[in-house]
Amino acid sequence: MKTSTTLKWVTGGLEAFFAIPIIGGTVIISLSWAPLWIMLGLHIVTLIFSVREFEARTGSIVGIVASVIGFIPFAGFIMHVAASIILLIDAAKTSAREKELT
Repeated sequence: MKTSTTLKWVTGGLEAFFAIPIIGGTVIISLSWAPLWIMLGLHIVTLIFSVREFEARTGSIVGIVASVIGFIPFAGFIMHVAASIILLIDAAKTSAREKELT
């Protein structure tokens, strides 16, 4: 499995967790928005690997936007949901394509 695919599974799962209305918001606020900074870094790393491996970049870009505007209550929620869906679908497609080639 490519590094970018693994990172998309991880970041997509974390974005889905942060999209849980009360739980995700509570974790982010209780840790002084540090998870948003960590996710920003992870999305940038995922984007770099995606570019190097010629994979789709959309999920990482949406994730970066979600991390930047995540402190805005409803906009952050919507962006976390969008990022998680895009990242997980892309990771699934890439995993299926890799299985098909082997």
